Amino acid sequence: MTMDVTIYHNPACGTSRNTLALIRHAGIEPTVIEYLKNPPSREALEKMIADAGLTVRATLRQKGTPYAELGLDDAGLSDDQLIDAMMEHPILINRPFVITPLGTRLSRPSEVVLEILPQEGLTTAFSKEDGEKVLDEKGQRIG
Repeated sequence: MTMDVTIYHNPACGTSRNTLALIRHAGIEPTVIEYLKNPPSREALEKMIADAGLTVRATLRQKGTPYAELGLDDAGLSDDQLIDAMMEHPILINRPFVITPLGTRLSRPSEVVLEILPQEGLTTAFSKEDGEKVLDEKGQRIG
């Protein structure tokens, strides 16, 4: 299937790997951007956040990042200050962001990506790395 899909991916992240696998399961080979090596521009990050309908704070990753050390839990920090921190420390950008012609999503959990993939490409069962079933044998979402 031909569809322009981009995933901001971290191969060390299980959720990101499962999301990438779901995209490929739909028959799409996406553009994979390892965002820790090639972070998005400030403008691209701001657009992804807006297009996904999220707040800047909702896209901050806390676990395994310098979030606490940088005092990013301070509710008084502006969106610009939070984005400044994400630009300086890309590990703070939660992942995986996926962009398709059908929308942009922060795919946490990974099956959120199904909202922006064409359903006709999903015709068989799919399970996550941990064995959790996401699609049944007809490609229908479980749960």
